[in-house]
Amino acid sequence: MNLTHRGDHPRTGPAEPAAGRLRRVIRALHAHPRRALVAVFLFIVVAGAVGAPGTGAFDSEGGFTPPDAESLRAVERIEAASGLEPSPGIVLLVDTPSAADAAAAQAAAATLDEVDGIAEAAPAATALDGSSALVVATLEADADSVAVAQSVLAIFGDDPAVTVGGGAVAGVQMGEQIGADLARAELFAFPILVVLALLFFGGRAAVLPVTVGIATVLGTFLALTGINQIYGINAFSLNLVIGLGLGLAVDYTLFLVTRYREELERQGPSFAAVVTTMRTAGRTVVFSAATVAVALATLMVFPMGFLTSMGLSGVVVAVVAALAALVISPVLFGLWGSKLARRRRRGGDSAEARWYRFSHLVMRRPGLFAAVTTAVMIVLATPALRTEWTPVDETVIPQSQSARAVTDAVQSDYAGTGTTPVTVVVDGSGDADGGAAGLARQASSLPEVVAPAEAVEVGDGTWQIDLEVAGDPAGEDARAVVADVRDLADDSGTDALVTGPAAEFMDQQDAIAGSLPLAAVLLVLLTMLVLWLMTGSVVLPVKAVVMNLLTVGVALAAITWVYQDGRLTGLLGYTPNGGIEPTNFLIAAAVVFALSTDYGVFLLGRVKEAREAGLTERESVAVGLGRTGSVVTAAAILLAVAIGAFSVSEISFIQQIGIAAAVGVLVDAFVVRSLLVPALMGLMGKWNWWAPMWLRRLHDRVGISESGPAPTEPVKEPAMAADQA
Repeated sequence: MNLTHRGDHPRTGPAEPAAGRLRRVIRALHAHPRRALVAVFLFIVVAGAVGAPGTGAFDSEGGFTPPDAESLRAVERIEAASGLEPSPGIVLLVDTPSAADAAAAQAAAATLDEVDGIAEAAPAATALDGSSALVVATLEADADSVAVAQSVLAIFGDDPAVTVGGGAVAGVQMGEQIGADLARAELFAFPILVVLALLFFGGRAAVLPVTVGIATVLGTFLALTGINQIYGINAFSLNLVIGLGLGLAVDYTLFLVTRYREELERQGPSFAAVVTTMRTAGRTVVFSAATVAVALATLMVFPMGFLTSMGLSGVVVAVVAALAALVISPVLFGLWGSKLARRRRRGGDSAEARWYRFSHLVMRRPGLFAAVTTAVMIVLATPALRTEWTPVDETVIPQSQSARAVTDAVQSDYAGTGTTPVTVVVDGSGDADGGAAGLARQASSLPEVVAPAEAVEVGDGTWQIDLEVAGDPAGEDARAVVADVRDLADDSGTDALVTGPAAEFMDQQDAIAGSLPLAAVLLVLLTMLVLWLMTGSVVLPVKAVVMNLLTVGVALAAITWVYQDGRLTGLLGYTPNGGIEPTNFLIAAAVVFALSTDYGVFLLGRVKEAREAGLTERESVAVGLGRTGSVVTAAAILLAVAIGAFSVSEISFIQQIGIAAAVGVLVDAFVVRSLLVPALMGLMGKWNWWAPMWLRRLHDRVGISESGPAPTEPVKEPAMAADQA
């Protein structure tokens, strides 16, 4: 990849040693393709043998609340004082259809008492109609909740009269469901991707995205397994790795194959054709991976482990996808050469010529196309403005899982009995209660609290107050109680910490609000920096960010319209809870923003190349869209299948990421890149490339540019199979 600093002679200057090394690497891969393929195969085997099993150690619990949040510090205070978890982790629903079965709850509690890690178990309540009873068990603070949940499931799994639930069981079943969903998504997506790859790539070239996709996913698994030894990775990130990994592999290889086929026609099956491909399309892949990585890296600004895992996984998969594409592509180019040439189509214009003419059509009335397209996208994006936030709870688990069945039964048959939405922990001193009794009296008088509460010493001068609140454990009433109790504690000078589902949700909201401005600024600035390094313009990066925001708005509006409003529940198999989980909203936004920039890089790279070859502004845009229009639409379809396959997940917030990403890439490819980009570039003309003189001089010194010939007009002959998309 002959990358040189602008202003340096291609064969001299500081960039030459690096460029020379890259050229030697490409030559080695091209000259010895069979040896390189063996090395790739060995890497895939090792990555599969080590990385795939290693993902089983990823964490499937928590990560939605900052580690230093008050709600988590309250839990730590209770556990340190009492040696117990603050709320029951296991809940059994025991059938008691008759008086003869009344002792069944006691027997189930006795069985639970024998399980390692359970400190105490006892019957808690009876259903309003007397048909069942609840048994709750509290875990020891240092117990392995996963192991305890698995033991309880094994003990009662064959007992039709007992249904096992609770937070610990919900975590286990959610992790198991993720594994099942991954397998289902792969079975759904992979055959479709293979068929589409054969259609769009044609012949032997279809092997390339499959090989790069497998290497990307398994390579990322291997890298994350290593990272997991230092920082715990959340298991939910596996969905992102597979969907995004396959999608980026398709994008990068499709772009490389398309360019190599052009160079085959110009230079034949030579090493020079491979070098030109890697210098031009390979450079674009590098910039694309950089834009995807920086967009997803901004998720790591948020202090929640779930978002950090998603951001870290996104960065790793983008880098691995680019490396896999840049290593494996020249190997197969060297192995097959002219056998990868584009297929000819008899009669008619090529899709490339049609895209070329279409772009000129748009640029004849650029203001009209820009205004109408922008207005339509703004209207489509407006539902995102009314998004309501809701927490992750057992309702995200399929109704077929026992933890979900217990949750539903508690709500319907017990009027919410068995839950403690708000827990207050007071640190006393010596024999004094530290104001716990007074705080309990004040809190009990709050209108949302349904029963008087008492302060109970749990050990080491620590007092616990359990406040029963009607309604959803993280609903408005419970959140109001949390806020009021925190205010009461501050006013009285009581050293009190509040925990429970509502408190955790509020702490999450505060953390997001505190980190969102920095994340947004970094997202915009880093994206603009990468695009400036690529183009030298300050106008194009600004336009790219604005268009990306429109695309993100439309994608987020889609999941708001579906999931918050409770549409398509039969088709998607989810239970609406009146909102969207906020961290999920942020992940979907980051993924769509990243992929929108990804496609923008593809188009801008070809437009810049044509412009540097001496074409006029509008002709450069037409040539760029002609060269990339079909490639981007084909890539968008393939990526929508790869990542949209997670709409078949039975975990609703995994579905949401898949649907948002699929909608985003399709809108970006078929609307933004087809209509809005040529309209705005045609409208602004030479001002697209404007930058202050000092920035232009800086870019001449640090910007990375390619050298070599560039096509100066669209090829009017029949195009590759992907061009027919």
